[in-house]
Amino acid sequence: MAVGRDAIYRVRACAGEACLAPTTMQFFVALNEVKGLVVSPLRCFTSFSMTMICLVTPSSCHLVTNWRLDPPRALRYTRATTLKRRSPMNHRLSLEHIAQAMQIIDPVFLNTPQYRLEPLEAQLGCRLVIKVETLNPIRSFKGRGASLFVAQVAPGDTLVCASAGNFGQAMAYACRARGVKLIVYASVNANPLKIERMRALGAEVRLHGEDFDAAKLEAKRFAAQSGTRMVEDSLEPATGEGAGTMAVELLRWPEPFDAVLVALGNGAMLTGVGRWIKAHAPNTEVIGVAARGAPAMEESWRTGQIVEHERIDTISDGIGVRVPVPEAVADMRGTVDDVLLVGDDTTIAAMKLLHQHAGIVVEPSGAVGVAALLEHRERFAGKLVATIICGGNLTPQQIEQWLAHE
Repeated sequence: MAVGRDAIYRVRACAGEACLAPTTMQFFVALNEVKGLVVSPLRCFTSFSMTMICLVTPSSCHLVTNWRLDPPRALRYTRATTLKRRSPMNHRLSLEHIAQAMQIIDPVFLNTPQYRLEPLEAQLGCRLVIKVETLNPIRSFKGRGASLFVAQVAPGDTLVCASAGNFGQAMAYACRARGVKLIVYASVNANPLKIERMRALGAEVRLHGEDFDAAKLEAKRFAAQSGTRMVEDSLEPATGEGAGTMAVELLRWPEPFDAVLVALGNGAMLTGVGRWIKAHAPNTEVIGVAARGAPAMEESWRTGQIVEHERIDTISDGIGVRVPVPEAVADMRGTVDDVLLVGDDTTIAAMKLLHQHAGIVVEPSGAVGVAALLEHRERFAGKLVATIICGGNLTPQQIEQWLAHE
């Protein structure tokens, strides 16, 4: 966003409002610490008890708004990166590429089971179709996008990515098949089963930071320093286009769906599925589901500005996004009808129901669609709804904690 030289800087505090011309104060915002903003140089405002700051930087920097401490939520701020609405004609994700991906993606990830889960329908009050994406070598849908992306990479090349675990497994599987070296950055708190599997599939795994977004920041630093190609899930169109093949398969269902519920993490799955459905079944609602303890993507989509959080608080590690990818949020506009937030307790209840009635082990991120149906029974009552069971990587300890006592 360009800012003229005569722009006014407004600093709001509970003591009042001060207006400062750019000649009086210059703000240079550096996001060099994950835990917050570093603003320099900064006039001393210790006499103010600040609750909100609105800063407009020079045109070479970016606009930062709504920086606030909102207990009990973590420190968050909104970058006023205006998100352009994607029209069908200029959307980043290509319908042609999604269709072509059906011929490129490793067949082990394609044509997954989708069926009515009738034993659960009476409890949910709707007709439910589940699409099971856990019956493959990595137990998640991520193999679709990774397989499509790596097919474009020359054997012998080196890639780097960051992952909470499932994308890293998918990339490791695809890179091993293609003869590509892979370095994965993951959080020190990442699921140990997922870390073990990434290494078993041939990836070099480096642990850094307290969460996925901290690991991703370090991966980007390493990639820039070393000249290694960075693969960012949801930023690379192929990750969304590969995920879009699930919608191709879903729409083979003989009846039109009233709604499709899709887990929302970085956005590749939701935008890929939504892109295809809105082009071929526009009356079907495409609804993202995120964790209530990790609402950054939902808030960014709803406000039209990028909202970042200092921390997340959810068991759904696969969708625990703290720092959204702006391009992915922009991709949601025009392809997504709504985003719902669900609590961890409801997610655990959904995992148990899927285990009892479908006989499948589902990680929290894979169960949030059913969790949304539990929390919004009236909204979906009597409707034909589909949801994607997108991941099933649980450690033995997690199985004992969440599924053993049903």
